[in-house]
Amino acid sequence: MKHFYLLLLFVVTVFRLSAQDTLTVMHYNLLNYGNYTEYCTNSNNNHFNKEGYLRTILDYISPQILTVNEISNLNFYHERLLNEVLNTDGRSTYKRAPATNTAGSDIINMLYYDTTILSLKSTTVIQSLVRDVDLYRLYFKNAAKLANGDTIYINCIIAHLKAGDSNQDEVKRGEMASNVINWLKDHAQPGNYLLMGDFNLYTSNEPAYQTFTGVSADDFIFYDPLNMPGSWNNNPLFASIHTQSVSNSGSGCQAGGGLDDRFDFILASDYIMEGSDDVIYKSGSYKAIGQDGLHFNQSVTNLPNNSVPSDVLDALGKMSDHLPVKLTLEVNAELPESIPENDHFNNFSVYPLSGTEAVLQFDAVQRSSIEIRIYSIMGQLLDIKHQESYTGKNKLKIDLKGLQKGFYLIVLSDNAGNSITVKFIKS
Repeated sequence: MKHFYLLLLFVVTVFRLSAQDTLTVMHYNLLNYGNYTEYCTNSNNNHFNKEGYLRTILDYISPQILTVNEISNLNFYHERLLNEVLNTDGRSTYKRAPATNTAGSDIINMLYYDTTILSLKSTTVIQSLVRDVDLYRLYFKNAAKLANGDTIYINCIIAHLKAGDSNQDEVKRGEMASNVINWLKDHAQPGNYLLMGDFNLYTSNEPAYQTFTGVSADDFIFYDPLNMPGSWNNNPLFASIHTQSVSNSGSGCQAGGGLDDRFDFILASDYIMEGSDDVIYKSGSYKAIGQDGLHFNQSVTNLPNNSVPSDVLDALGKMSDHLPVKLTLEVNAELPESIPENDHFNNFSVYPLSGTEAVLQFDAVQRSSIEIRIYSIMGQLLDIKHQESYTGKNKLKIDLKGLQKGFYLIVLSDNAGNSITVKFIKS
């Protein structure tokens, strides 16, 4: 049976209700998904098999934003990941961004997002040396803000910097990073930005990392939520944050050697780290999935590894030679101001009647026509129901068939403008 848990809300006259929701962001290098080469073949990197592994991982993480590197430049595979991986197992609300490939690479970036809370405003290529670096501008579907011509934006920059450990490779990575920061300084406004991808960095002293995080970036300084600078490559002091390679032996397509590099990152702007614009990084939420800190130079699947369920661990060991990284954002949004609150209704509660219905129970001061509004936590009006209430105790049934698991708000109001709000979780 589904359950509903009440959380106490403060009730005051003409109160603007603030709501907070969380947003999971995940980045993953998919290791030549759909891109067959001499070393990544139909036998050791089959896209059908990879789709099963990825479904298992995404079922576990449930990101609202998924960004990826190393997906084929062919539209066929962009759609397969959407329709055969994301919009499966009861999910149907994901969309993808348009593909870009100004650089003409065999492997590109892609962004997928949950349309129940997000919309895509624009896609821009901000540099194309070696590979495209893409800027995806998303906004939150907050009904109250959108009605006033406003919203909350989050900008996702996806980069796959030049691979290799030579001095020339390091220089190329630095050039790509400089191109990104210079474009932002010339063309963008500061705000909520995430910069993610496979950066192929061996140390925090590399020019690319210093460019992204240094003072020369001006209003576009990016912060590393882990705040663990140093020489990451083959260094056991950083075993807990290494993301590559997941296999000790490799597969011909997967790199071998075991976990010994930190290549995969999600960096955040100061707006996100400080919560300056309704979005804030949730402290301690940054993780490399499957990383327990005990597998330096080992396969991630070597037991014991209790950081994730066994099926997820197996999928991580086979899907790619990188671990995905994730973080959580807390999003503050304002619900409509026209929801006055007072104590006209007493003892308001809600409890489950069945898997698809709930009962509202409250005491009313007088008989009146009432309206029951159900809002998402982001302020979107989902349903309106009309009933009669009577003086004294009332019990009213409401239909919840169309609601998915998550946070909701029920607003009970009468024709005199009296109202009360309860927040509940459907699980």
